[in-house]
Amino acid sequence: MTVIELEKLSKYYGKHRGIIDVSFAVEDGEIFGFIGPNGAGKTTTIRILLGLLFPTSGSAKIFGKDCTKEGDRVREDVGYIPGEVNYYPDVSVDELLRYSASFYTEIDERYIKELCEIFELDMKKKFRELSTGNKKKVAIVQALLHKPKLLICDEPTNGLDPVMQNRFFAILKELKKQGRTIFFSSHVLSEVQRLCDRFAMIKDGRVVKVGKVDQIAQVNYKIITVQSRQTERLKEILKLSEGRINGSVITFRYNKDFNELMNKLSQIQIENIWIEDPSVEEIFLSMYGEEER
Repeated sequence: MTVIELEKLSKYYGKHRGIIDVSFAVEDGEIFGFIGPNGAGKTTTIRILLGLLFPTSGSAKIFGKDCTKEGDRVREDVGYIPGEVNYYPDVSVDELLRYSASFYTEIDERYIKELCEIFELDMKKKFRELSTGNKKKVAIVQALLHKPKLLICDEPTNGLDPVMQNRFFAILKELKKQGRTIFFSSHVLSEVQRLCDRFAMIKDGRVVKVGKVDQIAQVNYKIITVQSRQTERLKEILKLSEGRINGSVITFRYNKDFNELMNKLSQIQIENIWIEDPSVEEIFLSMYGEEER
């Protein structure tokens, strides 16, 4: 069963591009990653799915229903975690969740309590008293309290500490086991690799690739940054044809044996070293062979 279906979906803000001819489908029971740099068009796409924006052209359907014409019926079965969370400042967490629950006919109070305990929410606090992370936790509980068939997440881990991120990911995996569908928008590649079955990559408003997550893993290099007074010597030892040198710091890509790298690094005096995953932008450059902007 197809849960989300986008067909040549476009949105313009006057003369400015939002998204252009976005087409892909999300199937029942999968965690689908929607990945791209900030400003690529992820949030615009999500707002059209939720009926918060009207498309310029094309179509967006959830459970076979048109997101624009049948938005009220669509949203009954959808939970939404926004990237930025803003509610009435003088409303308490308990009041907000009770108000949200009042929109649905069947609510499991025990499930809401369980979610609040998992995320360690203080129910008496006013929204204005909450940190960014706690606001996001309230948004997560609000999105899940009616046990939606489809959960739409727009940068859902922003503001969450690593412990809460892990708890949130565990909930998503449990929802998948229950057969629910999750649309997971993020600019953090490692999150998509960890959670998702398939993905769509969007860049400059256009979907440039749809595929299985293991295709991302084929881009298997790391970004190595070394601080040393012997950067030129290091470049010579590693036979680097590329690499950025900025004073005593050299940055380069590496996809070979790390034991070999450590042996070669031992030949020079190192002050510091960083090993990082490539950014989404760098993944785009690797997968599509584009030159740096």
